[in-house]
Amino acid sequence: MSDWLIYRGAGAPHDGIEHLPPPPPWRDFDGGPFVAPPAALDPSSERRLGVQHREASHHRPGETERELVNAALYLRRPLLVTGAPGSGKSTLAHSVAYELGLGRVLGWPVVSRSTLRDGLYDYDAIGRLQDLQIARAAPAAGESAVAAGPDPADESADEPGGGIGRYIRLGPLGTALLPAARPRVLLVDELDKSDIDLPNDLLNVLEEGEFRIPELERLAGSAPEVEVLSDDGARVTVRDGRVRCHAFPFIVLTSNGERDFPAPLLRRCIHLHIPVPDKERLAAMVRAHFGEGAAERYEAVIDRFLDREPGDVRAVDQLFNAIHLTQRAGWTDEDEEETRRRLTAELMRPLDRTR
Repeated sequence: MSDWLIYRGAGAPHDGIEHLPPPPPWRDFDGGPFVAPPAALDPSSERRLGVQHREASHHRPGETERELVNAALYLRRPLLVTGAPGSGKSTLAHSVAYELGLGRVLGWPVVSRSTLRDGLYDYDAIGRLQDLQIARAAPAAGESAVAAGPDPADESADEPGGGIGRYIRLGPLGTALLPAARPRVLLVDELDKSDIDLPNDLLNVLEEGEFRIPELERLAGSAPEVEVLSDDGARVTVRDGRVRCHAFPFIVLTSNGERDFPAPLLRRCIHLHIPVPDKERLAAMVRAHFGEGAAERYEAVIDRFLDREPGDVRAVDQLFNAIHLTQRAGWTDEDEEETRRRLTAELMRPLDRTR
């Protein structure tokens, strides 16, 4: 194993991130002050890496994958990961977070209606207006000051910006760009599902490592520091309406190849294509989820999964479903074996065939 690799793909936590060299001068960011470290990996990551952490070591990315992940870490660039559905694109982000101890993975599942603003922050202007109206209407309804309790409007007035921070929540991308001592891991899943404008809208944010919140910028003179809610659910301070990173996040952009991306986005990313898993890699995935010996026990199911016509599309999830059903149903006699073969064929039907 080369000494330069920070992410080793071994599936075991280590302190490699502490040895990451300084960024290139053109990718050196100076945001601050640091926010608190994120929480540990959540159950979503554990599910992707295998039920038991000790099984995560079976997720062995290939040499090219390891090298390009490390290139993205060294150069502070997003990693654009393409490949067929179920090839392990999303799992890569969770694997990096687990191995390097980077905490909870921030997830942004992209849909056709997603906008850059969705990833950066949300401002609930209507909720703020409704709360102010309710607070002002309470005395008019004849309630005494004692009966009505503290006036929310008066409480907000004592907060920086009149309490506006309670109505702003940073999105996954906005949270990833908070100044931190270590990079956060952000998974932008299925970018190719987005509206045609989103890849171009991302360009400036990915290049500059910062964004602005106009609602807070307008108040910067009277309230230079405002606390808002992050995607982690923590209160964080935004200064002068601007969020600027310190350690550029490790961003994984995934695509199933349903569209091409503009050249300016490709220029800003490291591109990794994950091929369809071969038998060795599928066996490693099966061991990660079903334990030692599972790959050998279900070799026939793996072979059937790999036995496909040219151009057929299958996802690894289909293989897992077939193995789990076989494992739990406990089919043993000849009649049940026929049921197993029939259901396995149905569960692993190519995705590009409707019948």
